[in-house]
Amino acid sequence: MNPSIPDPRRWWALAIIAVAQFVVIMDTSIIGVALPEIQREIGFAQPDLSWVFNAYVIAFGGLLLLGGRLADLFGARRVFMIGFAILGGASLLTGFASSDAVLLAGRALQGVGSALIAPAALTMLMTLFSHDPRELTKALALYGAAAPAGGTAGVFLGGVLTASVDWRWVFLVNVPVAIVVLVASRAVLPAGFRRPGRLDIAGAAAVTAALSLAVFGIVRGPIVGWAATETIGALATAVALFAIFVRIQSTKAEPLMRLGIWRAPNLAAANVSMALLGAAWIPTWFFLNLYLQQVVGFGAFEGGLALVPMTLTIMLLMVAITGRVVARFGFKRPLLAGLVILSGGIAWLSVASTGGSYLGTILPATLVAATGMSLAYIPAMLAALAGVRPEEGGLAAGIVNTTYQGGSALGLAVVTAVATASGFGGSASATDGFGPAFLVAAAIALVAAGIAALTLREVSAAPEAAPTQVLPDAVQP
Repeated sequence: MNPSIPDPRRWWALAIIAVAQFVVIMDTSIIGVALPEIQREIGFAQPDLSWVFNAYVIAFGGLLLLGGRLADLFGARRVFMIGFAILGGASLLTGFASSDAVLLAGRALQGVGSALIAPAALTMLMTLFSHDPRELTKALALYGAAAPAGGTAGVFLGGVLTASVDWRWVFLVNVPVAIVVLVASRAVLPAGFRRPGRLDIAGAAAVTAALSLAVFGIVRGPIVGWAATETIGALATAVALFAIFVRIQSTKAEPLMRLGIWRAPNLAAANVSMALLGAAWIPTWFFLNLYLQQVVGFGAFEGGLALVPMTLTIMLLMVAITGRVVARFGFKRPLLAGLVILSGGIAWLSVASTGGSYLGTILPATLVAATGMSLAYIPAMLAALAGVRPEEGGLAAGIVNTTYQGGSALGLAVVTAVATASGFGGSASATDGFGPAFLVAAAIALVAAGIAALTLREVSAAPEAAPTQVLPDAVQP
């Protein structure tokens, strides 16, 4: 099919792709409320309980780049469906786990499945909407809105399933979703085909190990100490493996990541923006959840309900406003405005941490932060994906997902370290550490705005040409 002719199934396909994004993000938040029950039944030691979360994040973040390359080589739909098959099987394994080792293995496999799903989904989205940049922006808005919806829904579902059924259903709920997606995918999603080329096994092993160890070191740093042998060893090994990866990529005839891809307009600058956006947003969301429960006194369900206005604001603005703003002004100015507004909203939350009320301080602050996030995310994504070679669309999607996840993990580690140094988790006051945590996250967003202002190249107000350059024209419906 001619890529300039719209696929009549594209909006149904987008629904499947949005569900994928929803599930991938939901799986990071749905376990929170269930952790005490998991600990009691499985017998986790307290220091090891965090690995129910970390096992997923490390596998997910470490394999995203490989997932993007696999989507380019073997077809996005094929990799997407394999990812959902792995996710469904891993969720079944985790849901029926009888030991901590089996449960953690299942969580890691869930991360593997998600790492295949995420870049393949984004590649198919870009393919399906290549005919019209305005439709592409709208589709990206719907895709982007699925992420906060998944994060908030995870809190709700985790509480409801744990309280009314059993904690195992926070994992098993993925199984029927995976079955429906697999059945629908073959009928609706663009088929694609295998591209000529070979997988760079050595490069894949080096970069996957490097990214996994980096995320591991970042996650463990605040727990065991940044100067601990475990932390330094993990991060130093990650740096060494990444250097080996770069060396392999510079000598391979068919590398996992062609180093020249970084010469694509705005790719490097936009990925820095995405990393810092994640480094500001995820710690804000994390500490806001804790603040609502530990300081305001909300239960898990009430805390999730309190985040609904913020989530709905992001979703509505992304779908109804951001696309029009980008169509009129291009991606740079909305991105800068969004980051500045996001910084202001997060800084406002630091005032709430000293005793502000939900309706008087927290709610309006979260709405301001949500407005900033809705303006920043889609322009940053467009800037990161525009301009790469058609056959490297999946790789570019893997890179941008990797930088966002890596930035999120690093930002959460840094902000947690600052909060802990300021008394977070101590016995002096329930509010200790929250103010500094929000201020550091606000500063990260402001730094992101400054870097983007200096490094992103301006484009014309109506970005009709730029986004289409990323589209894999060989992947046909």
